[in-house]
Amino acid sequence: MNNQQGSDERQGQQNMLVLGAGQLGMAVLRALAPRASAAQAALTVLVSPGTISHPSAQGAANLAELRELGVAVLGLDLSSDAQALETVFGQYSTVLNCTGFVAGAGTQLRITRAVLAAGVRRYFPWQFGVDYDVVGRGSGQPVFDEQFEVRQLLRGQEATEWVIVSTGMFTSFLFEPDFGVVDLDGKVIHGLGDWETKVTVTTPEDIGRLTTEILFARPRIANEVVYLAGDTLSYGRLAEVVERVTGAAFEKRLWTLDKLSADLVSSPDDVMTRYRAAFARGDGMWWDKAGTFNVRKGHETIDVEGYLRLRLVV
Repeated sequence: MNNQQGSDERQGQQNMLVLGAGQLGMAVLRALAPRASAAQAALTVLVSPGTISHPSAQGAANLAELRELGVAVLGLDLSSDAQALETVFGQYSTVLNCTGFVAGAGTQLRITRAVLAAGVRRYFPWQFGVDYDVVGRGSGQPVFDEQFEVRQLLRGQEATEWVIVSTGMFTSFLFEPDFGVVDLDGKVIHGLGDWETKVTVTTPEDIGRLTTEILFARPRIANEVVYLAGDTLSYGRLAEVVERVTGAAFEKRLWTLDKLSADLVSSPDDVMTRYRAAFARGDGMWWDKAGTFNVRKGHETIDVEGYLRLRLVV
């Protein structure tokens, strides 16, 4: 890399904005802040105005931690009009989107359009999930369709570099009671689709750390999808891990594709019903861990067994 290239790359990330300070946003900021400081790059996080003026207990704790990290905090509602978003985004050379879908349907398309209109040099969209290229359009999941459209927008232009980080499901979601895959208290495990159906999962902490590595990687990563994986396993394998770690026998019930499709017909607007049907399909929900960025670069990650052992200790 020549000196001009090095100068261009430093300029491209010298003023960074992270959207959101939720579970993933905080994980990214904890990993990114010291690296940004070492690179003499300014780092700002955008949160809702209410988070600043009337923070919850968790919000107040996050704000205090952000001050300790040296992260500037900016209040802006992401449902603001396009011009307001463009004006803010245009002040930053790199934008990392960690907002999720809290602002409702269409949020990610609106943010992406504003990023492109503002001329941001480098953009990490909210794509910290499944492989939307494989899932494609018309999956029956409105959120997935929107994510596919975001990819089409980014690929249809050349002015803004983009990096998509595919992580699979958050590891903790496997144990979310409302999702219903692993019920630790009730000692029940549900397989989705088939016991051999696979899913890729990664913890937010690993995502934050590895996204930071991707952002600062040399040679520079641009205009590509980067895959991460804390673990890739079948639902049958998940059941084995849970029983071994807990030392308890679990009742194992299979939710077939037919059953989940029927549930979707009867409750089309139920978010968890949609997610169960999606993760039962297999395609696009998993990838081989051996080919991921973290394995190729030698970065350790927490697998499901390690996550569960840590959770049971707490």
